[in-house]
Amino acid sequence: MPCLLEIAAFNLHAAKAAAAAGAHRIELCDNAHEGGTTPSPGTLKAIRQELQIPVFPIIRPRGGHFVYIQQEWDAMKWALEYCRSLGYPGVVLGGLNSRGEVDYQNMLALMQLCEGMEVTFHRAFDRCLDAASAIECIIDLGCKRILSSGGFPTVPQGIERLKGWIQKYQDRISIMPGSGVNSQNIQKIHAVCGAKEYHTAARKSTSGYTTFYNPTDMQEEPVFTGVDEAEIQSLLNILENCHE
Repeated sequence: MPCLLEIAAFNLHAAKAAAAAGAHRIELCDNAHEGGTTPSPGTLKAIRQELQIPVFPIIRPRGGHFVYIQQEWDAMKWALEYCRSLGYPGVVLGGLNSRGEVDYQNMLALMQLCEGMEVTFHRAFDRCLDAASAIECIIDLGCKRILSSGGFPTVPQGIERLKGWIQKYQDRISIMPGSGVNSQNIQKIHAVCGAKEYHTAARKSTSGYTTFYNPTDMQEEPVFTGVDEAEIQSLLNILENCHE
């Protein structure tokens, strides 16, 4: 069975383009410059009506570190409840305590709102001081998968750790490599770690559909974070060939 490819999309344009290029699943985010935060209610509703492939919104109240105050946990609950009301099949969550551990009690409160939904624990995991304990905690919470770069900035740097975790936990939770994955290295990454699903943003800056230009406006042409459809198709072709 070919590997699943998840694409991080940071707006409606990117999500539609990723789906058109053949992505199997989308992680829907806002604020690319902060690493991804919860999309707006309007975007969440529009995407839910527009796309047929699975879309998992990230539930993250801000960028930066993953230690949240109680009001931020409450905000995540409300965002999660809204996603559930729209019928999203899954979400992406995560949060730590000040000791570098999974914040079990606050995560449990979120998980109790996720009945019938798949949950991915995002790369907050890579900030944990004890990865083995964190994995056990995440499994106990009932998460379906962990998005990870092996505790390093990128997957190629953390590939050996990822390989070990995938081999050890493959019957209990999916470890999904993400960060620095592209068409130039995914074949080698897959040969080493043998994951069942991969995550990438396949980012491309785009100016969209602007056809006018104000010569008195000294600002640069406005751009937003899109996706590279050709890159997505290359990734899909490589992963498909890996299983032939």
